[in-house]
Amino acid sequence: MGFTVTAVDVDVSRLTSLAGPHCQVSPIDLEDGGPWRLGGGWSGIVVTNYLYRALFADLAQGLAPGGVLIYETFMLGNERFGRPSNPEFLLKPGELVTAFAALSVVAFEQGEVTDPRAAVVQRIAAINGPVGRLPALDNDPLSS
Repeated sequence: MGFTVTAVDVDVSRLTSLAGPHCQVSPIDLEDGGPWRLGGGWSGIVVTNYLYRALFADLAQGLAPGGVLIYETFMLGNERFGRPSNPEFLLKPGELVTAFAALSVVAFEQGEVTDPRAAVVQRIAAINGPVGRLPALDNDPLSS
């Protein structure tokens, strides 16, 4: 869609083949205890299937004004379906809302999903700053 993307993981072997012309892949260990190396001013940050609570503040502070955070990972209850099952790697109910309370939450979900596989997840979409006016959706019955 023309966005410039920086994809980060400690193991980039699976990311490199997905990178397009506007995607930089960086092998970074975000859990090495060092300072946040990704800087700030990001228009968007997306985190999926990853939980390292020590990064919550850095993620929120890394957003530019009006920047969007989208975060989805596993929560308590997922141990019924397999990995991850260690409570250290599972969010507690409502934990993302609490962790990102300084942002404006525009969407939050938690619970069991079945697609593409059964799991228990938590999802949040939040904006750094006031929500303002949301864009109209095509064919949205509420916008007429």
